[in-house]
Amino acid sequence: MDELRALATSAGAEIAGEFLQHRDRPDPATLIGKGKLEEIAGAAASVSADLLLFDHDLTASQQRNIEKVVNTRVLDRTQLILDIFATHARTREGQLQVELAQLEYLLPRLGGRGVEMSQLGGGIGTRGPGETQLETDRRKIYRRIRHVQQQLENVRRIRAQQRQRRESVPVATVALVGYTNAGKSTLFNALTQASVFESPKMFATLDPTIRGVVLPSRRKVLLSDTVGFIRNLPHTLGSAFRATLEEVQRATLILQVSDASSPLSVEQDAQVEKVLKELEADGKPRLHVMNKIDLLPPRQRESLRDDATMVQVSAAKGVGMSTLLERIDQMLEGDPVSRVRLQVPQKEGKLLAMLEARSRIYSRHYKDGLVELEAEAPESVVRKVREWVVD
Repeated sequence: MDELRALATSAGAEIAGEFLQHRDRPDPATLIGKGKLEEIAGAAASVSADLLLFDHDLTASQQRNIEKVVNTRVLDRTQLILDIFATHARTREGQLQVELAQLEYLLPRLGGRGVEMSQLGGGIGTRGPGETQLETDRRKIYRRIRHVQQQLENVRRIRAQQRQRRESVPVATVALVGYTNAGKSTLFNALTQASVFESPKMFATLDPTIRGVVLPSRRKVLLSDTVGFIRNLPHTLGSAFRATLEEVQRATLILQVSDASSPLSVEQDAQVEKVLKELEADGKPRLHVMNKIDLLPPRQRESLRDDATMVQVSAAKGVGMSTLLERIDQMLEGDPVSRVRLQVPQKEGKLLAMLEARSRIYSRHYKDGLVELEAEAPESVVRKVREWVVD
């Protein structure tokens, strides 16, 4: 119920009342049963509620039957999530993905929408009574779905080309994943000094963002922020957001962000695990980031310990960021870091500037026109200065 409340407020609703219904099995006609429905109808009328939200998917007939009794608009969980997605989609790609999911959701629910679905008249010379309004609407939706899919395919192609260009340069990609509202965008901003939109609302991030991060070893990685996961994420959304989630499939390392302050973090992690399995990304190297530790009671916070697979941070307060970057550095195998001794002529200014920017320098001495350095550098840098390396 907390989650439904958070979804409702994210969509801009004000909550006037809540009901729980326990049944052995859902009622095929109204989901919750006639008696409960009349009780809800009375309560909704008394507070002049203009919308009923169900934390469950409703069939088209259930939705119609409920609306007849309560005389107000009814939304199920999927429609609510789609509504939030539609509000938060900023980029063309995000908007297309949401529209595709909405159309796919609407298609099976077209039937029996009352008078507006009555038959169109067939004139002389036409076969049969004419096409029904329902068939016309269905045809229009199919046409629109094909059009949106085509545009999304173009977006995916451009995305794939961009990814190819990125992959041609040996830079690792680190993807942030986690339950919605776990603080992924705040962590993303803390690590990259970007200004991606942060909000306590659910699904504030829909459009994937990629930024470069320099690790303590001076290696550069690309960090990508992704859409949050949620239990029972509508299947139409999963397929519509394939382009966004491809970043997770291609990542070298996955940072799984959890809300340490949430009493439901174990269940939320299980949902994230489920989505990663569906994406076939559950076997990738992964680092668990427990975020929002600043919201924990002091005693509980003091008992927390980092280990090989987990780091405790507070992205909002900037706590644990250096530890997290060190751990990411240790876990990335591509472009390995090694310690070298170098003697570089002072006139090689360009080379010295590159070493300064892309390696960790531990000591530096000037002697006979040479700069003697002890540095820790990635393999890609060592290759460029191979002739100056001293055994």
